[in-house]
Amino acid sequence: MSQLIPHLRNVSLFRDLTEEELERIAAIAIPRSFPKKAVIFNEGGTREAVYVIIDGLVKTFKVDENGHEQIISLLTTGDMFPHTGFFDQSPYPATAETVVPTRVFAIPVRSFEQLLLSTPTIAVKVLRVLGAKIRELQEKLQELSTQDVRHRLTAILLRLAATHGSTQNGAVVLRLPVTHQDLANMAGTTRESVNRLLNDLRRQRILDMTRQHIILYDVEALKAWANS
Repeated sequence: MSQLIPHLRNVSLFRDLTEEELERIAAIAIPRSFPKKAVIFNEGGTREAVYVIIDGLVKTFKVDENGHEQIISLLTTGDMFPHTGFFDQSPYPATAETVVPTRVFAIPVRSFEQLLLSTPTIAVKVLRVLGAKIRELQEKLQELSTQDVRHRLTAILLRLAATHGSTQNGAVVLRLPVTHQDLANMAGTTRESVNRLLNDLRRQRILDMTRQHIILYDVEALKAWANS
């Protein structure tokens, strides 16, 4: 069995595939390693491969006309990016950069297309999961466009807790080297606004944050804070 099979099983897009089908994907995957702050691909570059994280942390972001960075997502073990990379011939939609040393495996787009043509069962299963992923991204876009900063920050913290958090002594700990500016970029606001909101959360003992982790002491209190 390929050493990549356990990592492929962590990818939501491949969750319904059989062992044999996963082996066929592993056969075309290419392991790669990147140091901290390495660019995996640039926005606008030719889309040649889709990546899956074995371990590490990657941020994807876009830069506006004023040079401001807008973080699209923080990705870790089992995450695949870009999400629609196998089914879209357009250039990479954002830049992907490692936050810490990161190992990935790359799946060449052309090789994957040939695999789907030769194995229709893989294509059907993958497309079903992809539909759910698109709905999730649409909800995220609506969240950013209709909610105020307090609600956007809360939604981001809850999403990070769900995807990256672990429970310790009743609190949710996120071991992510995320800065206030990173959160501001994700929420589409200024660092000053995020600083004020985070300070309020600290005063109420709902949250604490250092350079290496975020601690959510009370998730339900955070949800209530968003509506206060």
